[in-house]
Amino acid sequence: MKKIASFLCAVMLAGTVLTGCGTSTAPESTGTEPTSEHTAETTTQISGETEVTDEIGAADASASEEPVFNLETRTVTLNNGIEMPILGIGTFNLTPDECENSVYHALLDGYRLIDTANAYMNERAVGRAIKRSGVPREEIFVTTKLWVSEYERVEESIDETLARLDLEYIDLLLLHQPYGNYIEGYRGLEQAVADGKVRAIGLSNFYQEKFDEIMEIATITPALIQNEMNPFFQQAEMKEYVKPYGTVLEAWYPLGGRGNTQTLFNDPTIVEIAENHGKTSAQIVLRWHMQAGNIAIPGSSNPDHILENISIFDFELTDEEMEQIATMDTGAGHYDYTSADQEQEERFTSSTMDFDAQE
Repeated sequence: MKKIASFLCAVMLAGTVLTGCGTSTAPESTGTEPTSEHTAETTTQISGETEVTDEIGAADASASEEPVFNLETRTVTLNNGIEMPILGIGTFNLTPDECENSVYHALLDGYRLIDTANAYMNERAVGRAIKRSGVPREEIFVTTKLWVSEYERVEESIDETLARLDLEYIDLLLLHQPYGNYIEGYRGLEQAVADGKVRAIGLSNFYQEKFDEIMEIATITPALIQNEMNPFFQQAEMKEYVKPYGTVLEAWYPLGGRGNTQTLFNDPTIVEIAENHGKTSAQIVLRWHMQAGNIAIPGSSNPDHILENISIFDFELTDEEMEQIATMDTGAGHYDYTSADQEQEERFTSSTMDFDAQE
């Protein structure tokens, strides 16, 4: 695991990012501790899914309805009709033990959305946590992501991923990075839907130009795009761009990430709003995501923070407060996926990992 962690860090230090999952190199925290998350109602069934096979099917490539976030059910209906929780637990940078415990506590606290990836090397831990929790599989929404090296062997990779997760199907499968043969990779995702192995498909770290490339060949419209997003980088342009397709955005780095978490938490606007509601800064930011129409997946290994992060459904930000947070947008994130970078693409396409080596 130390060698794997060193590899991931090396890729990120080289100017790339593996997250695409809502968590930073150090899981985002609500305070000085290394992680965070929360749940107010411990018994609420969030996904509301009891049937799987009836809902598996192609999304309408001409979908035009904007996804509606239901803050009472804590779900959004994707453009293929599947209901997805809007707040989940991210697992980037968590060791297998940390991941298993985090997901276990999250499920007990009422979370029903779990985000992982091949490259996080903790899919087996996610599977163990699901079994350990006792929560019925049909109530849980599992997202994972295929690494770039898998785009030309999608069928085999999905079977291997399912084996690691110890699951019979994946709720949402994403292409993790916009590099390599992502066209072939997306075709493979569409075939997996037809085969009944995957319920919904989407993209991570894709922006307008490469989203358009996918749409030129897509028979299933991406249900979701997982990109960096927080009050400092609100993605208004991208959200507007994909709105005609009914594609929803999901935030990685939802609490700022990469050294910006405390900057965000201490921002005077956030602090004032938090004081007005008797909530923490993290809760204000996550509530903003919900009301702004963003799915969010903050990561944490701290049970207290895991609970804190989901305890955001007992208050509401005013229109004025939402407008105040809107003014915080700088339009810039940590990573630029919109400009061509041959060196970065070569780093991604040449990187390989033994995903089955994970514990």
